[in-house]
Amino acid sequence: MRVVSLVPSLTEAVAATVPEVLVGATDWCTHPAGLAVARVGGSKHPDLAAVQALRPDLVLVNVEENREADADALRAAGVPLHVTYPRTVDEGLGELGSLLAVLGVAAEPDWLVRARAAWAGLPALPPRRAIVPVWRRPWVVLGSDTFAGDVLRRLGVANVYADADERYPRPSLDELRARAAELVVLPDEPYAFTRSDGPEAFPGVPCALVSGRHLTWYGPSLAEAPALLAAQLSSPA
Repeated sequence: MRVVSLVPSLTEAVAATVPEVLVGATDWCTHPAGLAVARVGGSKHPDLAAVQALRPDLVLVNVEENREADADALRAAGVPLHVTYPRTVDEGLGELGSLLAVLGVAAEPDWLVRARAAWAGLPALPPRRAIVPVWRRPWVVLGSDTFAGDVLRRLGVANVYADADERYPRPSLDELRARAAELVVLPDEPYAFTRSDGPEAFPGVPCALVSGRHLTWYGPSLAEAPALLAAQLSSPA
């Protein structure tokens, strides 16, 4: 089988399990380090001709990560797609298992077994009301029905925009400050928030800088995500 992945977390999952089938990935597929496969552009704007030139038996896409127009174009060209769209940790773990089965993996790899165990044994934590920006200029925050939102919920973070009509609302900074959150969670991707870029917008509110990969990727990183994110959330700037 020849697989092209347009989803960084799935690229990592395939490379960690059946690397011999992976022939192409996006420029944003940064894990594992040193991945030696053909690059086909970005997740949002892949080079579809380059994808087809790799003669894939399967292209991995995600409803949120990739554009519907690109998926439609690949389908029209006769390229088989495997589409994912997890919005909870359990869905993510389930979809990973389903993908690996499609790729002919007979038994779940060690990283997936460890990920299931890591998320199954979490203690109940008192919730902290939080805002979770994922971009600025303009400000964009986690809203309802997102994978990252479920990750944080299971770690005791209550997203104040969890009941929003949109999955990624764009409130003004004044509105964000008016929410009187107890915590601001600032991931380092897709926007690279840092100690000097982000916390200054929320004076007097603790800001936790967290790994965006562990917050939003569903793949091998899920095995270490609970412990890492919990430590980062407990040490706000």
